[in-house]
Amino acid sequence: MTDETPTRTARILLVEDEPNMARSVAKILTRRGYAVAIAAHGQEALDHLAAERFDVVITDLNMPVMDGMQLLRRLQPIAASSGERRLITPPAIVLTGHGSTQAAVEAMKLGAYDYLVKPCNPDELLMTLENVLRVGDLERENARLRAEVTRTHGFGELIGQSPPMLELYRTIQSVAVNASTVLLTGESGTGKELVARTIHARGPRAERPFIAVNCGAVSETLLDSQLFGHRRGAFTGAVADNDGVFYAADGGTLFLDEIADIPNSLQVKFLRAVQEREVVPLGSTRPVKVDVRLIAATNRDLEGEVREGRFRADLFYRVNVVPITLAPLRERREDIPLLADEYVRRYGELFKVAPKTITPAALEELTRYDWPGNVRELQNVIERCFALGSGTTLDRNDLPAHVRAPADAAGPFAYGDEVPSLETAERSLILAALRKSAGNKNQAARILGIDRQRLYRKLEKYHLE
Repeated sequence: MTDETPTRTARILLVEDEPNMARSVAKILTRRGYAVAIAAHGQEALDHLAAERFDVVITDLNMPVMDGMQLLRRLQPIAASSGERRLITPPAIVLTGHGSTQAAVEAMKLGAYDYLVKPCNPDELLMTLENVLRVGDLERENARLRAEVTRTHGFGELIGQSPPMLELYRTIQSVAVNASTVLLTGESGTGKELVARTIHARGPRAERPFIAVNCGAVSETLLDSQLFGHRRGAFTGAVADNDGVFYAADGGTLFLDEIADIPNSLQVKFLRAVQEREVVPLGSTRPVKVDVRLIAATNRDLEGEVREGRFRADLFYRVNVVPITLAPLRERREDIPLLADEYVRRYGELFKVAPKTITPAALEELTRYDWPGNVRELQNVIERCFALGSGTTLDRNDLPAHVRAPADAAGPFAYGDEVPSLETAERSLILAALRKSAGNKNQAARILGIDRQRLYRKLEKYHLE
């Protein structure tokens, strides 16, 4: 028989009228570490259930006063009618004697999880009980998650009730509790950093640092120093030691955005940091051990980058342990009203004005538009309406021209009769270049005829980074 101990002290209600059998089963359970209460018949079991909470009921079928079948019929009603006591119907395991398996099958139709034939094998009893507890834990967690989504229209800071978002919430809930490396993929503006922060906040490292770094926003030397640190004198301007973000995030989470932009020359060093959980600062030969949970993100096709030789295959497999793809906003349009309402509330507080009421015409335009900049673009549009508007409503005419352009407009410059501002046109050009390059910023810069650093400044200016 197994001698493992349960991960938590579950409370078991054993309903058995034969004293010897009750003592024998209770002994098996208490040795395993469970808390056990014994009832001699169904009515006594109901009294126990009304007074305290139990995780599982193990019941015989043939008993005086109230048999096991009657007890099973009463379990659901007693829970439903005792809402003030916050009772939850515990799952039931049925114990049955030889020759009464037909009755056990009937008991399962009444909601019993499983049945065992007496005298039951101790290992079989414990394994069945542990399976029941795991299912119960999962059901309670799913109920809690559904309640949270219903209450807040989202999950933490994430907003949305569409099928892609509900699936995302379930994935976050599963992955948050461990230390597995996560790779977030999705278009620019889909909220990859927010997802990373949510994973961190719901995990065991929540009280430790969360450090975010954009790998494409700095030069190769600075990225090397920023990631792994440097020692004084390692390069011109290195006047003091710097530990780097891997060390700064020790014990917590390191979020690396735009991981596809890590130069090839740094990828070997980065692979060692991911694989060995140690870094070697610039100007040093001594490795430094670090304990970080790594979450990487990209809006590029990393597998395509591997095929093209721009990203190491071994590094890809190291960061692609738990892949999570974020849906673009155009694929979850039912979330747009929820997001718009939330941003209207936020900017009402920020600008210290009453939140605007979104008219049906404006909401129709917001829902119709494809949002190439995704959630970040929607947020910027709502902020613009607060910054430039003065009324109490947000109407169609308050929206930027490109958002309310005809659905069949011919590209980023189809603004109808209204001539856009220079900034609006420039922003549209940048978005068009990013779409054409599938998010590759180097290629987008070439399309626009500007250098990459200038493109990054423009992305920051228009909040498209």
